[in-house]
Amino acid sequence: MRGRWAAGIVPRNFCWIIRDYVAVSERPGGYAPNHRKVRRQEELLWLRAQGFTRVVSLLGSTHNLHAYEELGLEWSRFPMSAGSDTRDVLAELYPSLRRWLRGGERVLLHQEELGDRVMGVAAGYLLWSEILPDGPRAITCMEQLLKRQMGTVGRTIVTIVEEVPPWQSFAALDDESSQAAVDAAAPGAGGPGVLVIDGELEDDDLAAKIVAETTVGPPPADLPNVAEFPTAATPDPSPPGAKAAAGETPQKQVPPASHR
Repeated sequence: MRGRWAAGIVPRNFCWIIRDYVAVSERPGGYAPNHRKVRRQEELLWLRAQGFTRVVSLLGSTHNLHAYEELGLEWSRFPMSAGSDTRDVLAELYPSLRRWLRGGERVLLHQEELGDRVMGVAAGYLLWSEILPDGPRAITCMEQLLKRQMGTVGRTIVTIVEEVPPWQSFAALDDESSQAAVDAAAPGAGGPGVLVIDGELEDDDLAAKIVAETTVGPPPADLPNVAEFPTAATPDPSPPGAKAAAGETPQKQVPPASHR
């Protein structure tokens, strides 16, 4: 038991959005009246043991920030409350997130609970960074990842992404700091092992790390790796309906067991 607690415990509702790069969860320690200091400590220990280097808070308050500092986790705060200007927040958050990922960081994104706002922000990033080509596909992917439906608030955030300056407009700023970031993320430097090719993280490699066996349709031609979802079982490569069209009787698919 002592060894288990020393390794920490998984934050509630933890889920990878891009495997080994970006994850979401409930606020470490629990939200609102459910928050417990001991639980927060154990969850932060787990995050640190898993190689997370930064926690991004969307809270309107400064809750938990001191705890992140105490355990040596970098933190960034982008308040996203009901009264905030969503477009302005996303215009600051998304370029920063892209820069952190290219620099080899492993990031946890959270608000108070894992709800519509976090879902919308995460789906919006997949759209903004062109990992997924359109809003409906990003929404569907997020719903399947988190196994819950995205409501109006989250869907509105995804539509606002179209008003955020594209990532290409920040490329020059990224280039100025990319070499230092690459050096920090080099093998043996203690980073989470981001794949670096010619000094830049390949966006297709990010796309290949989305964690889900989704049914959002075939991947776009310019992102050939987006369908390489790691799953517990190897899916049938035939497109939906192909066997039925060929006169074959489709086999019933048994979903893989989920693990908490």
